[in-house]
Amino acid sequence: MTLPATPSFRLDGRRAFVPGGTRGIGLGCAVALAEAGAEVVVCARSEAGVTEAVEAMRAAGHGADGRACDVSDLAMLDAFLAEYGPFDILCNSAGVARHGPSAETTPEDFDLVAGLNLRAAYFMAQKIAATMNNGGSIIQISSQMGHVGGVDRAVYCATKHGVEGMTKAMAIEWGPKNIRVNTICPTFIRTPLTEATFNNPERRAWIDEKIKLPRVGEVEDIMGPVVFLASEASAMITGTSILVDGGWTAG
Repeated sequence: MTLPATPSFRLDGRRAFVPGGTRGIGLGCAVALAEAGAEVVVCARSEAGVTEAVEAMRAAGHGADGRACDVSDLAMLDAFLAEYGPFDILCNSAGVARHGPSAETTPEDFDLVAGLNLRAAYFMAQKIAATMNNGGSIIQISSQMGHVGGVDRAVYCATKHGVEGMTKAMAIEWGPKNIRVNTICPTFIRTPLTEATFNNPERRAWIDEKIKLPRVGEVEDIMGPVVFLASEASAMITGTSILVDGGWTAG
C-alpha cells in the first residue's frame, strides 16, 4: 500500500512580491513567505519604511529586498517590475480606507480608495500574471467587507466586493496557465492602523458582537493562510477566498 504524501508548504526557490509589505498585515505576509523559503520583495510609498522592513528581515536571516513604489502609479509599477521581476507569487496587501457615511462620500475619497484597492490591484495582477510562464499564485488581501456590508464603509466595501469579483474572473481565464488567483479576507486585525477603531467603544462593541470567537484578529492569524495559498498545499484551489473572520460572515 502506497500512502499519499502531504504536499509541501515550502516556497524555496520562489520569488514573492508583497506590495504594502512593510507594516501590519503586509509585513506579516512578507515574513511568513520568507520563513517558508521564498525570496521576498516588498514595496510601499515610504522609502524609510521599506528600508526598515528589509533590514529587519535580513537580520532575521530572510531573503528580502525592495524599494519605495506607489503601485497606483502604473508607470512606476512597470519600472519596479522591470527591475525586480518576474515573480512566482504576488501577495498584494496595499490598500487604503476613507470611512464615513455614504451620503458624505466625496469623489476625491472615492477615487483614492478605488484607485489603490481595485484599479491598482487589477493591473498589478494583470502585469505579474503575464510573466508567470511556469504558473504561480496571486493572492489579494481583500476583506470580510468584500462579502458583507458595514457602517460607514460603502466605498471600502465597493472596492473589496470588486476584488472578489475580479479574482473569480481572473481565475477562470488564467487557470489553463496554472496561475491560481485567490483572496484572503481578514476581519478587524489588531494593527496600528486599526487602533482608533478598537479604541472606539461603540465600534469595539460592534466588532465583539460580530466575531464569534472570543478574541479579535492578530497579524499572525493571516500568516498561515498566506503560506498555504502560495504553496503547493493549495494546488487545486483557485477563484475563491479564505475568510479569516472569526465567524463574522457566518451569520
